[in-house]
Amino acid sequence: MKQRRAVRARVYKFDATGEISAGPDSLAGEEPLEIRLDGEQFSVTMRTPGNDVELIAGYLLSESVITSMDEIEEIDFSAGLAPDGSRNYNVAAVRLRPGTWSAEAAPARSVYTSSSCGICGTAAIDAVTKTSAYPLIPASFPVDLDEEFRFSPLLSAARIGELPDRLRSQQEVFDKTGGVHAAALFAVGDDPNAEPELLVGREDVGRHNAVDKVIGWAMSHHGTGLPLNRAVLQVSARASFELVQKSAMAGIPMMSAVSAPSALAVDHGKSLGVTVIGFNRRGRFNAYSYPERVA
Repeated sequence: MKQRRAVRARVYKFDATGEISAGPDSLAGEEPLEIRLDGEQFSVTMRTPGNDVELIAGYLLSESVITSMDEIEEIDFSAGLAPDGSRNYNVAAVRLRPGTWSAEAAPARSVYTSSSCGICGTAAIDAVTKTSAYPLIPASFPVDLDEEFRFSPLLSAARIGELPDRLRSQQEVFDKTGGVHAAALFAVGDDPNAEPELLVGREDVGRHNAVDKVIGWAMSHHGTGLPLNRAVLQVSARASFELVQKSAMAGIPMMSAVSAPSALAVDHGKSLGVTVIGFNRRGRFNAYSYPERVA
């Protein structure tokens, strides 16, 4: 069974006059991915097929299961079978390095995670917030934006304003379907005014999956790795709590979104040291936390 990021379908189109026309259209692919850890069922997430190893690595990092790719010994997709007996790659059996993770010590969680939610698979509210292995600020750091700025500039306002268009150039599936989110990582050099390097862009029906995929790419890509403390994450969606948390888990100091942040996302950014940027459109944006990183 072939995995499809975009699926062709017949659609009936109506206009304001009641005229009907029929023709082909493209829909975003969405299939379940079951993740098993050391033989235990851990999660089922709805995703757009493709780059699944990256997705799994980024997801396990965000769930505090692993801190690097070295802790994954094997990812086996052979157990995923379609009703006709063909392989569908929708089940991933992950074998971790001994001592990496314990099912008994892990927080309780429900199995299912929809494509619209990155944390609704967590059963206990206390387990929602994770502790990053790559903290951006010390644990004792006082959070008070009225105090003197503490961070040196990372990227200029002009360069930050260019990121949504650069991300948009990577959205091939969106061009076909209009139904997927996207995320991209940009590497920042010593000069905040220099153009940041586009490292990777990924798409998925779930905005959290797109972020997991780019972080998973960095984890497995030689020469990049974690922490991503000289990187900026650009997303096509709103700045939500779980995306700020995923940024912090990978050590990403700045996350930019084309839409609004939630109040919890801003509060979380302040507590974790993430510069949260929202409404990044047409060269203008709002910085909601740690604006001193903007040159």
